[in-house]
Amino acid sequence: MPEALSHLRAEAEQLREQINHHNYLYYVLDSPEVTDAEYDRMLRRLEEIERQHPELVTPDSPTRRVGAAPSEKFGVVRHRKMMLSLANAMDAEEMLEFDRRIKRFLKSDEEIRYVAEVKLDGLAVELVYEDSHLTVASTRGDGVSGEDITQNIRTVKSVPLRLIVPRHHGSPRLLEVRGEVILPRKAFERLNAERAKAGEPAFANPRNAAAGSLRQLDPRVTASRPLDIFCHTPGVLEGISFDTQSEFLQGIKALGLKVNPLTRVCHGVNQVLDYWNELTEKRYELDYEADGVVAKVDSFALQEQLGEVSRAPRWAVAYKFKAQQAETRIREIAVQVGRIGSLTPVAKLQPVQLAGVTISNASLHNLDEIRRKDIREGDTVLLERAGDVIPYIVRVIAQGRPRARQFEMPRRCPECGGAIVHEEGEVAYFCVNVNCPARMRESIRHFASKTGLDIDGLGDKLVAQLVDAGLVRELDDLYRLGKPQLVALERMADRSAQNVLDSIEHSRHTTLDRLINALGIRHVGEHTARQLAVRFGSIEALMDATEDELRTVRDIGPEVARSVREYFDEPRNREAVKRLIRHLEIKAPPAPAVGRGVLRDKSVVLTGSLETMTREEAERKVLAAGGRITSSVSRKTDFVVAGADPGSKLRKAAELGVKTLEEDEFLKLLEGG
Repeated sequence: MPEALSHLRAEAEQLREQINHHNYLYYVLDSPEVTDAEYDRMLRRLEEIERQHPELVTPDSPTRRVGAAPSEKFGVVRHRKMMLSLANAMDAEEMLEFDRRIKRFLKSDEEIRYVAEVKLDGLAVELVYEDSHLTVASTRGDGVSGEDITQNIRTVKSVPLRLIVPRHHGSPRLLEVRGEVILPRKAFERLNAERAKAGEPAFANPRNAAAGSLRQLDPRVTASRPLDIFCHTPGVLEGISFDTQSEFLQGIKALGLKVNPLTRVCHGVNQVLDYWNELTEKRYELDYEADGVVAKVDSFALQEQLGEVSRAPRWAVAYKFKAQQAETRIREIAVQVGRIGSLTPVAKLQPVQLAGVTISNASLHNLDEIRRKDIREGDTVLLERAGDVIPYIVRVIAQGRPRARQFEMPRRCPECGGAIVHEEGEVAYFCVNVNCPARMRESIRHFASKTGLDIDGLGDKLVAQLVDAGLVRELDDLYRLGKPQLVALERMADRSAQNVLDSIEHSRHTTLDRLINALGIRHVGEHTARQLAVRFGSIEALMDATEDELRTVRDIGPEVARSVREYFDEPRNREAVKRLIRHLEIKAPPAPAVGRGVLRDKSVVLTGSLETMTREEAERKVLAAGGRITSSVSRKTDFVVAGADPGSKLRKAAELGVKTLEEDEFLKLLEGG
């Protein structure tokens, strides 16, 4: 080897060690030793050496974090050791009973030593290090196997690509460690602000944002988002051993992995309860979402003895935080108009701090809900955030109630003055004026959404400007916009205007199911739109379909058929669609591959968020297995597949005795189990 190249190899290796060391200090210990400028100088020099001599690049080089080329799909990784879920304790008495059960099982009255950790609200992952090098990273999946997210996890700067192993110590042959990938609160707020500016839908919460970021097929998108990680649980270990959970956490921290600094060793369950009380007080001061405390028996020997039950360890429990509540006053009950003309009453509140954010509005859903809770203007109410995300009114505090009249829905649309209709037997009220400005604003947002014609850049502010300026009165007006019109709008630069026009141009090429969904027909979502597109093949055929013909489509009942027919019976709607399709090139979607598999002729309802796949992917799997998707639970439903936050459909299934499948059971069923 030439001497000059040998020197460069040594310099590159030294730079990698220095950069990895400073990454550890900055991202894991939060105690940097060098300035950003000095760090950047080292990284640029390493990049320069590797660019000039590609043969010197190593797989674990810090320069490799930028993200590889996009993947077409995620591979599957089978965990060597099952990733278990946790049982929950909802109050102090259940925590005490958890402690008593352990003592009964161990036949011991001695105080149990626990490790209490912050329960993070993120995405569970597993990192696999072989001979100190990160080789595989995967999601929890169903606990048995998960998705291969190795390329994406490599972009997370707090994940070491190579463990820090002192020279006088041997590196572990195999180290599997489980952890939680999170998106800090401030980063979450910045990300949502950027998405709003780009006209993209906001993430509901930091957990969804973290999960969505890690499941990008293009790792470069993941690299652009400041994800973080806290490691907390061992998988399979070879060439390294620990006796306790607390020792394990200290050990992996020394190897360069990030652990939560708030973790505490507790002598007895009462200290765990004290820890929970402390965290309850300061949970909203943390820069990440936390939804409780996890208590684990510290001794690995006792953990082994205690074992597991129903895929959850006997030696650990999650003690959830209680939902946060606050009192405030309803200043006014306003009415908002949605994209299909639906009127939604909204409580305008005296601003109040709740769960770390200021709440000024809360949806009241419909008149029946207002009557049920007897909510009136001027009332003092108890407010709560469902899942620490969506604010809702729990009840009215009747003491000192003002003499306010009952709320009534308006007789005319508050936006356009158009007529309001209310069908007998339904809770919803509708504005029937298709040219209502509020309907048009919402219609454009829906039309341009990811599941519609996917027009980037049409955010709330731009849509409002287009409608208010009279530039867009009908959906087809979007395809007549020119750059001078857009540039004349407030805060619209030449480049931004061109980006919007390019996206509008791209949307001209679409599929029939996307168009049907984009129209915003009442009761018609993605799944129903696909069914209609496959059955009728063209928008003209759908426009002329009778109710009887519509009802021959699988999963479409009288309510949906009537809604579709009412939409196209409105002459203004028919003319609007005819004008719109002159600007579009519409392809019929391929017929879904309906199999004769394990779900043949079975009716399946999906509810909640699935961890290993999107709702659309789950629907395709059901169809491919011969099943059919329905939107509501009835006695004819065969299975309800329940993900996270399943809502009322799960309760309905329990009431009717319908078989409920968790995500892992659903996957096993699809595999023929």
